[in-house]
Amino acid sequence: MKTLTVDLGERSYPIFIGTNLIDRADLLAEYIGGQQVCIVTNDTVAKIYLPMLKRALGSREFEVQSVVLPDGEQYKNLDTLNLIFDELLKSRFNRTVTVIALGGGVVGDMAGFASACYQRGVSFIQIPTTLLSMVDSSVGGKTGVNHALGKNMIGAFYQPQAVVADVAALKTLPARELSAGVAEVIKYGIICDYDFFVWLEANIDRVMAGDANALSYCIERSCDNKARVVAQDEREGGIRAILNLGHTFGHAIETAQGYGNWLHGEAVGAGMVMALDLSQRMGLICEADLARATSLIERANLPVAAPENMSESQFIELMSVDKKVQDGRLRLVLVKQLGQAFVTSDIDRDLLSQTINACR
Repeated sequence: MKTLTVDLGERSYPIFIGTNLIDRADLLAEYIGGQQVCIVTNDTVAKIYLPMLKRALGSREFEVQSVVLPDGEQYKNLDTLNLIFDELLKSRFNRTVTVIALGGGVVGDMAGFASACYQRGVSFIQIPTTLLSMVDSSVGGKTGVNHALGKNMIGAFYQPQAVVADVAALKTLPARELSAGVAEVIKYGIICDYDFFVWLEANIDRVMAGDANALSYCIERSCDNKARVVAQDEREGGIRAILNLGHTFGHAIETAQGYGNWLHGEAVGAGMVMALDLSQRMGLICEADLARATSLIERANLPVAAPENMSESQFIELMSVDKKVQDGRLRLVLVKQLGQAFVTSDIDRDLLSQTINACR
């Protein structure tokens, strides 16, 4: 097991990365403040891992209840969120309860948001079970739900007590979900870690084949990159926004296509190509770098083009609802060179139009 730290002063917390960690009650107990535990999971993950986690916590005599949510991005909304509050209130859990998110990004985001809201804030632990949640959504304290008009527009910054990434859980991950997670892995190489990008070019086939050592390295390197960025900018007032490379385009795709029809990582894959294409049109990167990054994304079995049924006006309208928009001005994450991203509102609308039309 390897341990990283998200350094946020009194809100600092560890990220544990290893195998067979889900039933490590000794590991979890240190971060559970009282005797009450509420596990939030979904109906896919519950069948595989919920009994194991319940037994482990029961052996330490914790009072354990669970909430099993429907599986899918389309359920990441306020109605589903209420199922968590219903169980917390029905069980008469107080402020000493610890909420444990057992699942992917949707479960983690909703469990974290419920924790931020219940009795104005209770402790929670992230146990991510997908690659995407291990390398991205479980780290950094972003929590929330979607709205019909925009993705992740309702939420809170709320840090977990700990993140426990059990690499063994990836053995049960469908190939499409693995690819979706690799999108966020590739993102780190493009935005801030060129050496990692080069490593991915050489090892992407091992990663896609589910090689445990390669996946462990990806998780550790990605979490280390994210932890360093979050430590500098917890609430996304500056540099943290680079973690959203491709996300403004990607969120527009997810909203337009209906949540769940494109996985988040799939939309981010196409969105990163669009951001890189715009960067190349603006003279920031060369065609060769655009081709390298596009090839890597494609080798991860990810889309490299947006849906043909999305019009330019639809893209612009949905992108204008993005959280990075300030005073009506669209801000995008672009790339100066592979391994160096930045945020700008100085965007040539004609070139943006060319990108949108060329990448569909």
